Amino acid sequence: MTSTTDADAPTPGGYGELRAQLATLTTEAFRPELAEIDQLPTQEIARIMNGEDTTVPAAVAENLPLIAAAIDATAERMARGGRLIYAGAGTAGRLGVLDASECPPTFNTDPSEVIGLIAGGPSAMIKAVEGAEDSKELAAADLDELGLTADDTVVGISASGRTPYAIGAVEHARERGALTIGLSCNADSALAAAAEHGLEIVVGPELLTGSTRLKAGTAQKLVLNMLSTITMIRLGKTYGNLMVDVRASNEKLRARSRRIVSLATGASDEEIETALTATDGEVKNAILTILGGVDGPTAATLLADAHGHLRAALAAVRTT
Repeated sequence: MTSTTDADAPTPGGYGELRAQLATLTTEAFRPELAEIDQLPTQEIARIMNGEDTTVPAAVAENLPLIAAAIDATAERMARGGRLIYAGAGTAGRLGVLDASECPPTFNTDPSEVIGLIAGGPSAMIKAVEGAEDSKELAAADLDELGLTADDTVVGISASGRTPYAIGAVEHARERGALTIGLSCNADSALAAAAEHGLEIVVGPELLTGSTRLKAGTAQKLVLNMLSTITMIRLGKTYGNLMVDVRASNEKLRARSRRIVSLATGASDEEIETALTATDGEVKNAILTILGGVDGPTAATLLADAHGHLRAALAAVRTT
């Protein structure tokens, strides 16, 4: 999302300067070979677009060591009670909000543990809030409203790597001692430079010039998937590849809960229902009662002592 405020005005240091900046960005580059794409058959456009998308995972793969380091640092902070906070504008902000909103049902996190901030507030999810992305001060104010602490992790997200809101969030968070990650899709970006962990997933020019909801958006979604999912794995929110902290808030998830207990234990349907009843529907606790041969309250105590890690709780049972 690009605003149409003074930053774009045709004044010295305004429109001309911004236009010059955009011209240097890989994500904004014009591709003359696609200048007549609108004249092609629909299936051919789809083929080209699909081919473009296949390049994204390779760009992410080039950054796996840096991504892993950022995840380990995030998990360490969250284990101490810190939060994971995403901050971005436009598509980047929406992707952060999306990732944050999926953590409570998937990992049974409290909504306050993983938070998505979008420039302009919640209304910007569906309608552009002009000028919001151009304010570093707005980002600082949004973080202050959350009561930012040194145990928190702030992830600034910006395809261009130059969005003031994302940079401002990272700069302010770093001043407060929080862990900072800058996720962009251009090399040598201001956002990556401002962050302790700079992640630059360079996917190249877009099919539609400057439309960073395409490859850049896909790259950001893949990295955010890794950040949240692997952090939750490190925090003991899974058992193997099973979502043992899933929140059963609807019929589908209640059925999934029972299937997870079955896959983890091999228990009969009757045993599973008994275990879930004894643990108020908590999947992880139910698994521990079956595999550890303990009652519901004991399972809860063991998991609390193990900081939520089911394998550690099981090990404690087996050594007693």
